[in-house]
Amino acid sequence: MPWWYAVSEDKHEIQNPTSVEKIRLLGERLALGPDSHVLDMASGRGGPAILLAGDFGCRITCVEQAEEFLTVAEQHARSAGLSQLIEFVHSDGHRFALTPNGYDAALCLGASFIWGGLSGTLAALRPAVRPGGFVAVGEPYWRKWPLPGNFQQEEGEDFVGLAETVECFEDAGLEVVTLIASSEDDWDRYESLHWLAVEEWLQDHPHDPDAVTFRERSDHFRRRYLRWQRDLLGWGIFVGRKR
Repeated sequence: MPWWYAVSEDKHEIQNPTSVEKIRLLGERLALGPDSHVLDMASGRGGPAILLAGDFGCRITCVEQAEEFLTVAEQHARSAGLSQLIEFVHSDGHRFALTPNGYDAALCLGASFIWGGLSGTLAALRPAVRPGGFVAVGEPYWRKWPLPGNFQQEEGEDFVGLAETVECFEDAGLEVVTLIASSEDDWDRYESLHWLAVEEWLQDHPHDPDAVTFRERSDHFRRRYLRWQRDLLGWGIFVGRKR
């Protein structure tokens, strides 16, 4: 079976509902420079890492489990002339050995599932950054809280409100110093690129045994986004400073 995300995110430069400009802003808020060493967990196709290394000259260690994504990221880094700055590690993030105080910043953009959610992610990454360093996590949150009574949450949607998300950082000993929230344009671009990529794949593979499943899944996600998530679900990059 073709891996769903390899198909649906084939057109994504950044695999989160954010933008190139906001990733650059993240680099500024992290005070990155040539002396900085950044850890990027579940780095995907390498979009943020390539932007940050290219704009700020920092060293980045990218950890990614999916070979499909890692291959693309390595190709993009070579094309950008950044292979000397970006190290790629093929590993399950949960099994990757984190060096205590080894990084100036640790990123996990949209992959807190590695450690079972936000609290587990913060507990894992905080020891990996130096005192005064940063942990930046891209995480969904509910823009309306409590949720409407007629909204049915699905598996994996155990998010909380914005204030409760920030409290998770504080409980982990991280002072939130930056929030870079996604706009509706960010969300629309992110979601509609999924629709386009899947539709093109279905046109090219009409007789694939997974074509029906992919069509149904894409239709379900599109309807759910338009009916509920566009109004209810936020996403932001939360930057916590290690105390």
